Amino acid sequence: MLGTLLRPDYEKLIRDKDWKKLRAAFDELDAPDLAEIVEDFPLQDSAVIFRILRKERAAELFEYLPLELQTKLVQSLADEQLVKVLNDMAPDDRTRLFEELPPEVTRRALESLSPSELKIARQLLGYPEGSAGRYMTPEYMAVRPDMTAAEALAYIRKHGKHRETLNVIYITDEKGRLVSDLRLATLVMAPPETKVKDIEDRQVVSIPAMTGSEDVVAEFEKWDRVALPVTDSQGILLGIITVDDVLDVAEEEATEDIQKLGGMQALEAPYMDSPFVDMIKKRAGWLAVLFVGEMLTATAMGYFQHEIEKVVVLALFVPLIISSGGNSGSQATSLIIRSLAVRELQGSDWVRVLRREALSGIVLGSILGLIGFLRIVLWPSRVAVYGPHFTGVAIAVALSLVGVVTFGTICGSMLPFLLRRLGLDPATASAPFVATLVDVSGLVIYFTTASIVLKQLFQ
Repeated sequence: MLGTLLRPDYEKLIRDKDWKKLRAAFDELDAPDLAEIVEDFPLQDSAVIFRILRKERAAELFEYLPLELQTKLVQSLADEQLVKVLNDMAPDDRTRLFEELPPEVTRRALESLSPSELKIARQLLGYPEGSAGRYMTPEYMAVRPDMTAAEALAYIRKHGKHRETLNVIYITDEKGRLVSDLRLATLVMAPPETKVKDIEDRQVVSIPAMTGSEDVVAEFEKWDRVALPVTDSQGILLGIITVDDVLDVAEEEATEDIQKLGGMQALEAPYMDSPFVDMIKKRAGWLAVLFVGEMLTATAMGYFQHEIEKVVVLALFVPLIISSGGNSGSQATSLIIRSLAVRELQGSDWVRVLRREALSGIVLGSILGLIGFLRIVLWPSRVAVYGPHFTGVAIAVALSLVGVVTFGTICGSMLPFLLRRLGLDPATASAPFVATLVDVSGLVIYFTTASIVLKQLFQ
């Protein structure tokens, strides 16, 4: 079978310019499988493949390619090929592509659309980036409420071709307002003479066109639908968002949050496609802020210089103390940010979280404190390493760990709530930011505790 050829075989066909055999091999593959093959080819070979495929086949393949490869191909395709590919793309996929293209390429792409597709593209591009209006497609199936089930099915058979989905049928009045929706299975099983408006199914749910992407994902999670309608402020049905689009949105949001958790601004393009200068800009700002914050640790240690001179061994435990506080804070902030993102927690839950994390911090700090205490007092060379007052040092380290871990946990859990209250993205409370904050405060807690515990030893 030609369709089961290995990649080297496809490459050989391209080198030999055996377009007939290559086209036949690709015709045997499903579009998703063909897209995986095309992704691995160099750009020039991918462009060649688009030129030898049938127009309908090329348009189908294009929709399954990653957005970054779509962008590169649009810039390399001839106008005739571009016209066919873009006109046959789903409007929502085409809108996301336009968002990534350089302005001059976008103008060229828009000029290649047919009048009807151009009108749709301009409508979708008119909504703010990241809104439901950008992700919707106007390719839905709608029927009138006074139709019978038989009439509705006949209408769907006649007009349902090339719709985004027929799993859900929407019911709109004469002004285009959304009345209800029906699963196709429910419509098929209804008595033929029953009016569509009288068929009972499930609660109608819609998304306002200006809804943000995070809320769109949350609505799909809440209602467990394969598609949701998008309406304007008057209830007019504008389009639908399907679950495959939501998966793309969820991936984008998760990627952005993970990058922010790493202590940087989110990249606007895939890693390898991000300009080097832009990547430096995204990372340098946060690194500079964190560096300045860490400089405060030197200030804190300078303040406790006399305590360190009295018991030099205290300096040995500085990395242990501040890393424990930073790690506990990073754990807490990661848990809370994710819980806020998936709606497990609301802004009003901060008091409950504070109590829970304070208790967690005390328990976790006690566990680490016990380990640290035993490590010091049971060490064979404890007197030589930690001095004759090793027991006092062990107690100071143990109590400090309880305080630092508790403070780090509380700080890490409360920062996301504070940022959300201020209207900022909770993911901005990145783990490095929390760690830096806890590093400074951890030194203060450590040396203050040590000075109190060891005070009697040096009187």
